[in-house]
Amino acid sequence: MVTVEEVRRAQRAEGPATVLAIGTATPLNCVDQSTYPDYFFRVTNSEHQTDLKEKFKRMCNGSMIEKRYMHLTEEILKENPSICEHKAPSLGARQEIAIVEVPKLGKEAAQKAIEEWGQPISKITHLVFCTTTGVDMPGADYRLTELLGLSPSIKRFMMYQQGCYGGGVVLRLAKDLAENNKCARVLAVCAEITVATFHGPSDTDLDVLVGQALFGDGAGAIIIGSDPIAEVERPLFELVSATQTLIPDTRYAVYGNTSEVGLTVHLHKDVSKLISNNIEKSLTEIFEPLDIFDWNSIFWVVHAGGRAILDQIELKLGLKPEILKATRNVLSEYGNIASACVLFVLDEMRKGSINEGLEWGVLVGFGPGLTIETIVLHNVDKIHK
Repeated sequence: MVTVEEVRRAQRAEGPATVLAIGTATPLNCVDQSTYPDYFFRVTNSEHQTDLKEKFKRMCNGSMIEKRYMHLTEEILKENPSICEHKAPSLGARQEIAIVEVPKLGKEAAQKAIEEWGQPISKITHLVFCTTTGVDMPGADYRLTELLGLSPSIKRFMMYQQGCYGGGVVLRLAKDLAENNKCARVLAVCAEITVATFHGPSDTDLDVLVGQALFGDGAGAIIIGSDPIAEVERPLFELVSATQTLIPDTRYAVYGNTSEVGLTVHLHKDVSKLISNNIEKSLTEIFEPLDIFDWNSIFWVVHAGGRAILDQIELKLGLKPEILKATRNVLSEYGNIASACVLFVLDEMRKGSINEGLEWGVLVGFGPGLTIETIVLHNVDKIHK
């Protein structure tokens, strides 16, 4: 008689989940951060608010962001004036755009990852899709399945409203799927566009300005599987372990509300301090089994949440300036892309010579909650070179 345990062993993979390919995509519309304040106040018919505009200019100048990509163009905003008005009812107009464009952007990133992977699309067994933009049924995962021509029997997981830590959640889920399903190949996609969070300025709602200075659009896709096929698949990073931690009593720090005006995001001034004061506890917990406590001896893939957060993490942990270079590069070139950010940083890390030769690394995502996602990475690609 075959036992249940024997069946279970046969169902599981032998090795750890491994990143096999990465793809990223952005809308065509590129926004220069230095000219964005003039553009933003013009398209929202707010040029008369001169003091507020000057404040916004200072925010943009201090953000360390050079450019961002946005699906929303001036033409689209003119066609949907309610999106530009501060807290005007506009959810329907936003949803109509998001339902179409979020899966399309995800498709672009996914196609790049699939091309790099080099295997038939029929071998993808699971799909994980994450976005903070839009909520509909069937969801963006269903639409992406149609756009890519994935198998009707693919196992889908749709995650809405995770916020900026969503990229970490996606990787943690993909890790469990790959390791517990023999021969599984998981396509994980994070796609974000700011159509839900674009709002006109108000001198009584400065959170709007913070969001307009930080967030950009983009999609990241990653293919994850255990036991890579030799000479066929090219492993990049192993996902060794993963944790999620809630910082107690910090719900007020980052939260969002969806209503008829769209999604309004609220960011407390102490976010950077709260994250930097609590991140080492998560690091110590997850790296203790490896006896690693020197945070400069590992490579870092961190959510590009903003300059202040990165500065505070660097200061609190005594990190060398080059350690967060990949994250700072993504922040400069794309802004904060919410859940997709860590996939862009992971792609940046493997492309260049940043922290070359380091065997162990950490991926950190953080967002509403406050929630910290932490994943230990093993640098397979550079160890084998």
